[in-house]
Amino acid sequence: MCQMCDRTLHYDGRMRARSLPASLLIGFSVLIAAGCSTTPASRGNAYRQFTPLSSAQADRIAIHALGLVGTPYRYGGNTVDGGFDCSGLINFVYRSSTGVTPPRTVAELSGFGEPIGIGELRTGDIVLFGRGRPVHAGIYVGDGRFVHAPSSGGEVRLDRLAASYWSKQPLAARRP
Repeated sequence: MCQMCDRTLHYDGRMRARSLPASLLIGFSVLIAAGCSTTPASRGNAYRQFTPLSSAQADRIAIHALGLVGTPYRYGGNTVDGGFDCSGLINFVYRSSTGVTPPRTVAELSGFGEPIGIGELRTGDIVLFGRGRPVHAGIYVGDGRFVHAPSSGGEVRLDRLAASYWSKQPLAARRP
C-alpha cells in the first residue's frame, strides 16, 4: 500500500502504482529535482528508512520461509528454481511476502532495519552470525528457530539458535 496515495502497489519485479493523481506526480517531480541538488545519502542509511512490518507481514515472512525448507543451496542464488544462498533467501522471502526489498548481501543486511537484542526476537526478524562483519544470516521463525541457506548441507533448512554449532557463533539481530 502506498502511504502517500493509499493505493495498492503491485509487485512483479519492480514496484509501480496504478493511476497516480496529478498532484502526486508534481510532488514527485519536485522531490526528484530537490534530490539532484543535495548530497546523496549513503546506501546504508537508505536501508534504515522503512515502515515497520506488521505482525501479519512478519507471519507471512515466517510461513513463506518455512515453505522453502528443502530448496537447494546455490552460491549467489535467489530463486526457488535456481536455489538460494542465505542473503538471496532473505531477499526473496521479504520481497515476495511483503514487497520490501532488503539488501542482497549479508554485510548490507547488518544495516537493514533496526538492531534488536536477542531476547527481543520476534517472528520475521533477521538473525546475523559472525564476528565484526556478519558472514551468515537467516530468518527467525519463532520458538528459538530460524530458516537459512547454509552452504554445508546443501539445502535451505530450519535450525535452532541453541544448536551446538549456532549457539557458539556471535549473533546479532535486526528488525525490518
